[in-house]
Amino acid sequence: MQNVYLTGFMGVGKTTIGQAVAQKLDVSVIDTDFMVESSTNMLIKDIFEKYGENYFRDLETKILTVLPSKDVIVTTGGGIVTRQENMEWMKENGCVIFLYADPEVIWNRLENDTTRPLIQQRKKEEVLGLFGNRLLFYKQAHITLDTTDLSLDEAVEAVHKAIKTWNNRQH
Repeated sequence: MQNVYLTGFMGVGKTTIGQAVAQKLDVSVIDTDFMVESSTNMLIKDIFEKYGENYFRDLETKILTVLPSKDVIVTTGGGIVTRQENMEWMKENGCVIFLYADPEVIWNRLENDTTRPLIQQRKKEEVLGLFGNRLLFYKQAHITLDTTDLSLDEAVEAVHKAIKTWNNRQH
C-alpha cells in the first residue's frame, strides 16, 4: 500500500482517525507533529515560542521526506500543506486525504484547547480566517471527505473505504 497522508485543519480528528484506520489496515501510523517533538525534544508550542513558525515548518518538511515510503498512515500537522513542496511531495508519494469539517464544529472543539500555538489568544474570526486561508491548499488533496456529521466510527469507515478505492485504482 502506498502511504496515506491525512490532512486537514487542527481539531478535525486526523490523529484519532489515523490511528483507528491504521489499526484496521494493520499498518503503522506516524504523526508528523509527534516526530517533530521527538526529534527536537521540545513541545510544538515551545518550538513556536522559541524559534517561530517558519522553523517549525522547516522541521515538518524534513520529517516528511524521511518517512517510510509505503504501508504507513501519516497524520500531518494542520499547516503542513501551506508549503506547496510538501503537498506535491505527499501527492507524488501516496494518497492525500483532506478531512474536512465545518469550521464552526472545529471552533467548538478547539475553543478551550491550550496545546495549539496557532490558536492561543486568537479570536474565533481569526481562527476561522486561518481555516479559510488553508482551504485552497487542502483542496489539492486526491480525496476530500466531509466528516462534519460523522461519528468517529463512520469517519474511520469513510477513510478506510476511500483508501481501498484508491488502492484498487492504482493497480
